[in-house]
Amino acid sequence: MALAFPAAHVNDLVIKEGILLKMSQQKKKISPRNYKERLFILKSHALYYYEYDKGKKGAKKGNVLIERICCVERVQPEDNSPVERQFPFQIVHDEFILYVFAKDDDSRNDWLEVLKQVIRNNTKLLTKYHRGFWTDGKFLCCGQAAKTAPGCTVLNTERNSPEVNRTPPHKPLPPIPPAEDTERTALPPISEDRRSSVKMVVARYDYKADGPHELNLLKGTKYHIIENDSNQWCKIRDTQGTCSGADTVQHISLKSVRVEDYPWYVGNLSRVRAEQLLREKGKEGSFVVRDSSQKGMYTVSLFSQALDELNGTVRHYLVNVSADGKYYLAQKHLFDSIPQMIQYHQLNGAGLLTRLRHPAITNDNKAPSVYGEWELCRDEITLLQELGSGQFGVVQLAVWKGKYKVAIKMVKEGSMSSDEFIEEAQAMMKLRHPKLVTLHGVCTDMFPIYIVTEFMSNGCLLDYLKNHGKELQPSQLLDMCLDVCDGMTYLEREQFIHRDLAARNCLVDQDLTVKVSDFGMARYVLDDQYTSSVGTKFPVKWAAPEVLNYTRFSSKSDVWAFGVLMWEVYTLGKKPYELYDNAQVAEMVSQGHRLYRPQLATAELYQVFGSCWHELPEERPSFQQLFELLRAFQDE
Repeated sequence: MALAFPAAHVNDLVIKEGILLKMSQQKKKISPRNYKERLFILKSHALYYYEYDKGKKGAKKGNVLIERICCVERVQPEDNSPVERQFPFQIVHDEFILYVFAKDDDSRNDWLEVLKQVIRNNTKLLTKYHRGFWTDGKFLCCGQAAKTAPGCTVLNTERNSPEVNRTPPHKPLPPIPPAEDTERTALPPISEDRRSSVKMVVARYDYKADGPHELNLLKGTKYHIIENDSNQWCKIRDTQGTCSGADTVQHISLKSVRVEDYPWYVGNLSRVRAEQLLREKGKEGSFVVRDSSQKGMYTVSLFSQALDELNGTVRHYLVNVSADGKYYLAQKHLFDSIPQMIQYHQLNGAGLLTRLRHPAITNDNKAPSVYGEWELCRDEITLLQELGSGQFGVVQLAVWKGKYKVAIKMVKEGSMSSDEFIEEAQAMMKLRHPKLVTLHGVCTDMFPIYIVTEFMSNGCLLDYLKNHGKELQPSQLLDMCLDVCDGMTYLEREQFIHRDLAARNCLVDQDLTVKVSDFGMARYVLDDQYTSSVGTKFPVKWAAPEVLNYTRFSSKSDVWAFGVLMWEVYTLGKKPYELYDNAQVAEMVSQGHRLYRPQLATAELYQVFGSCWHELPEERPSFQQLFELLRAFQDE
């Protein structure tokens, strides 16, 4: 039976739930062995179990993180066990084993199939297991007296393999023709006066040529753009100056298939915030595409008044992937890319509550992103009012082209060299993500130099916390941390180090979305390490030990700063180490002192803070791991 999760369950973050008999985990040798009926709820990041009495869900009794599970398998029932304990299975995690009992073999098979599906990508899965219970200090199957003893039975990997892999598969590469049948024609060299205008791009996807006039593209391969014919097509060649096919210069569509390039993509927007956004919009067919709780997947959230004219209805649809890499919302309609799928459903409901009519952009007067020439016409910008100032200059609210609200960073003459400015602007030009402040362009023809970015109406995160923090719910504080972590996960993946991550350098939008800003110190690195020159200034109270001692920056030093930023969020904008100067802070950190737990942060959440402040960089989590940890808290 092929395994498929219902879309409504996935979007509720509930994959499966049911009543199971649970045996105590006997974490101590003297622990009593007992059995209790529990309500088990499997979500994308953890398996939770609750008290269950008289048909009602009670208090949570425990949970197991999905990433910690290393084995799920049947267990041989004990001799003379009662009817209710005839169908046991085990969930091995950390150094413990959770034994549960299903009501029949079909129920057990269902649970095993779903659990094996969600743990399929875990890194520490076992190859052997114990088929007998651990009881009275030993395993009944082999008699070993250590609970962590290696398994005695080899797992049947074929039986354990999920029948459907929901991770989007790579599209197979086109076959390579035999050498004798391949003609390769050398292109003429690029003249020096044109060489500087030739742009090099990297293919993000495999592309199979549709006829002799096109060129096969291989993901990760570099190509030169020779000539732009229009907004949708261009002439390209590979880096060796050769190409296949009848023509010496090939044409290829430049129409983007990157989800991030479209206005309907909102990144890691939670289910609750997506519903709030769509209801505020209130238009029939308003929709957004957001990151799903399942890694690498997307969800389409759609608003309609078809079922409830007064309040409207929001439905959430998981973007599924077929076995051959096609995307779909309705199984009969398959597409090569998500943008193609969205375009189709903008014209056809095809099983959805209504067709996707209007992207629910959070601010209608936000400027579109500019991906072409970065130099803007200064005459098209009208300055309105000053938003803030600093040693570099001032930030002004402005209107671009008479209709788009933008923020202008005006660089004073003499306060920042053109080279330093270009370095900051170029870093922003390379970065594009929903949780990073977008650069629209620059004006460098005269002073003051302009950096033109999207306008974030609620200003800097630090000021917002100080002025409005008491109005925020704990879930909103967590959302803010998740937004920043989402943006930093992208930087980590793109091999950029921010080096100045703090609440003062993040901005808050109208809908309280938080975006990372201020990339003046950002650096692209190949080996995740950047050592700055002696005398380089950096924010000491956000600095990791290796930065304090050796000015050695990495994504893990950004993780340290993110821990301090979370502390800022949960103290509603307090200054870290506020009673100490920089020299005292550097000494305290080197001696192992860390920031205290904020009153608004739970002990479990404070452990996440602490993981960011490990003395050794390699022992700190990555931003991807932090993101998944925080999402688990969001689920709870």
